[in-house]
Amino acid sequence: MTQVQSIITSERADAVRQTTRALQDAIDRTADSGGGRVTITPGVHESGALRLRSHVELHLEQGAVLRFVPDPALYPLVGARWEGATAAIHSPCVYARNATDVSITGAGEIDGGGQWWWDAFREGTLAHPRPTLLAFHGCTRVEVSGVTLIDSPSWTVHPLLCDDVRIVGVRIINPADSPNTDGIDPESCRDVLIDGCHIDVGDDCIAIKSGSEGAAERVACERITITGCRMLHGHGGVVIGSEMSGDVRGVTISDCVFEGTDRGIRIKTRRGRGGVVEDVQVSDITMDAVMCPIVVNPFYFCGPDGRLPQVSDRRPRPVDEGTPHIRDIRLARISATNVQACAAFISGLPEAPIAGLILEQIDISFAADPEPAVPAMAEGVPAMAAAGILLAFASDVHARGVRLTGVRGVAVATEDVTGTPAEAWASA
Repeated sequence: MTQVQSIITSERADAVRQTTRALQDAIDRTADSGGGRVTITPGVHESGALRLRSHVELHLEQGAVLRFVPDPALYPLVGARWEGATAAIHSPCVYARNATDVSITGAGEIDGGGQWWWDAFREGTLAHPRPTLLAFHGCTRVEVSGVTLIDSPSWTVHPLLCDDVRIVGVRIINPADSPNTDGIDPESCRDVLIDGCHIDVGDDCIAIKSGSEGAAERVACERITITGCRMLHGHGGVVIGSEMSGDVRGVTISDCVFEGTDRGIRIKTRRGRGGVVEDVQVSDITMDAVMCPIVVNPFYFCGPDGRLPQVSDRRPRPVDEGTPHIRDIRLARISATNVQACAAFISGLPEAPIAGLILEQIDISFAADPEPAVPAMAEGVPAMAAAGILLAFASDVHARGVRLTGVRGVAVATEDVTGTPAEAWASA
């Protein structure tokens, strides 16, 4: 792998390497002796990348700050996934691979030193993707609880190909303008619980993924439970996709609050990625000052190949392994106030309609002076303000108790939809 040069002074680099060695030695000794807790005491501890091992708990006491120094030389390249595809990336700040029973706990803080990485990304000076803050690849029984995570270089918590993951009571804070700083991104994982977390980030707060068409293997992300979380300022509150080539199924989202996110519940994918999103249950969600509460968009154009003509084609195309399918989505007891762009943008593909969509007890009211915004990243979707529900290419749709307040124009606009008649849906 290509070597990278240090960007900090030799004196500081020596001190950081000494701390890194001391922490890594403590982790290794604990693992070699059968497992246990490695405690980080109060104070600031500057480090480079650390490798967490099986049966080890990294515990940060109240007042402890584990600060990762932003120097590429401290984060050697590792093979992983980046945005769904196989890639060499800078090592995550805390990294576990093929480990069992690993945990990061306590009331302390982990600081990713993100500003330098964000600037380098914007300037295009990085040869490889930035580190994630916490990453678990191919692990079983993972826990992250209690800690505060700030200024991640990119995605903050990234479990990949893991089984039995618990992320509980975690605070994640990244600036609203920090690029690609998703909060929690379970990818191709099974049995994941995200409970009682506070997430305020510069990209999607929680994004459920299963790899893109560029992944070496396609593995489903399934049995995901998200409950009791508060999410702010992200591009989406809870998002599925756009990397979903390996399928996403069995997702339950309940009792969450979204404030100021661009979108609330969001599913995004496109032709060429394939995969199935199915059995998604959303209930008891409160939103305020979101741009668009509900988005289902299979014409998503961001990322590699997103601008190819077939992505935005609204005519039926042949169904093949690259055709994404979305089915069995239920959204119930959702309240959204001070909405900006539109109540909902929900679409299937003409050759693969959404199959089985239930909307019940949905109450959406618009801001008094809404700002026009584009609800879905798809060709031909204009900026809107206080628009109603836009629904296209869907079958077996059922709606009851849907109420829109302050909508401008048609409350429900449909195209190639079967199920509840549009005129029976909403009052405005």
